[in-house]
Amino acid sequence: MQQYQKPVLIQEQRLKMSPQMFQSIQLMALPLQELTVRIHEELEKNPALELIEDKSLISIEDYTKEKNNDKDSYFENSSDPGFIRNGGKEATDRKQKFMEGALSRPESLQEHLMAQLSVQNIRNDQFETGQLIIQNLDSNGFFQEDPNLLLNTQQQKILPEILDIIHSFDPLGVCVKDYKESLLLQADLSFEAPPGTAQIIENFLPLVKKNDIKELSKKLKLTFEEITSIIEFIQTLNPYPGRLYSINPPAYVIPDIMVTIKNGEFILVLNDEEIPVLGISPFFEESRNNKQDKETHKYINNSIRDARWFINSIHLRNQTLIKITTVIVEFQRNFFIKGPKYLLPLTLKDVAEEVQVHETTVSRISNAKYMQTEWGIYPIKYFFTNSISGAGSKGSRFSKEGVKATIKELLAENSSTKKLSDQKISDLLKLQGISIARRTVAKYRSELLIDSSFER
Repeated sequence: MQQYQKPVLIQEQRLKMSPQMFQSIQLMALPLQELTVRIHEELEKNPALELIEDKSLISIEDYTKEKNNDKDSYFENSSDPGFIRNGGKEATDRKQKFMEGALSRPESLQEHLMAQLSVQNIRNDQFETGQLIIQNLDSNGFFQEDPNLLLNTQQQKILPEILDIIHSFDPLGVCVKDYKESLLLQADLSFEAPPGTAQIIENFLPLVKKNDIKELSKKLKLTFEEITSIIEFIQTLNPYPGRLYSINPPAYVIPDIMVTIKNGEFILVLNDEEIPVLGISPFFEESRNNKQDKETHKYINNSIRDARWFINSIHLRNQTLIKITTVIVEFQRNFFIKGPKYLLPLTLKDVAEEVQVHETTVSRISNAKYMQTEWGIYPIKYFFTNSISGAGSKGSRFSKEGVKATIKELLAENSSTKKLSDQKISDLLKLQGISIARRTVAKYRSELLIDSSFER
């Protein structure tokens, strides 16, 4: 039996996106730094687009002239000790010292240890071996590779004596394999370590983390008071001593929008100084009316049309950003007035309904963009957070980020006293009307990159 193919009509809906619409969506998602790059790319591509003003490229001379009238009052009203009107050489020297101090960077762990090694009365071969050991440390102060793999036969022979020297350096507990060895070394070097400390560190750290005093007392045949004393001592030790000197490269963020409070009212300011001001080239506008061949006329019209679309897309991006951040500020008034722990649950849907746009538009405009507030610079997406019951803005009145800020505050308030356990934090939160389980506290603490009470 033969089969024949017949043409069949099928009705379907398709969404066709024009290049202009696609461009508008792209610009909507770009953060400030990428937007400026995109603008300069378009300026090179489209001759009908003209750069009218770019404040981000202002020269030092122009900036100095512009700010010259304000500089005296600015420094006189600031905490800068380097400014003295007509102070001559003394003022210049003081200003130089101030600038040198402002530009200095913190000392790394390796630099800190090498400075101590340099003043030791040791032989050259000992110094070179010590240098190799120190350079092999990670940010925690632990070996990245087995030291024996880095040393020659002669250096391996003097390794133990060099380690003894470095182990006496500040901070105590570095140049070891892991955090357990670090704790053992710190306990060994301390005169305050109670009897049984090394045994607990070596064999029973999981029970210490659980604060299981009863089980520890049973295994070690020690009293509750003796076990408590050991645990309290262990909590004074630093399992990752190298972190005291770790240097993280600074991350520079340019806020897209700023929120200030003046006379009890919120003021939103778009950071448009970083966005070049664009216009249509007068030459192209005039050329439209001149006589030219068909292809040239078409090229000029298309270039002007594309330039206007591009300018309008930037305006639309900025207007949408203002609208959405205005709604966020209205929803999160308590945050902007009182601080991060007053952040309320808020979803993309809440803002989208208020602005009357799609949720994806809210998501795009808030992506990789930042807002400067009285409490610091925050990603705009930071203000979208579920409630602790996980039901968005319809659930609990406490947001996840707000609770995390409260936990951070509780830990900061009790940093000098006995370290708070996750259960104790949970109990303190309940007193404030925030009911979350111990394991949830542990999860939020971990997200804040804060160690457990034992590790702190």
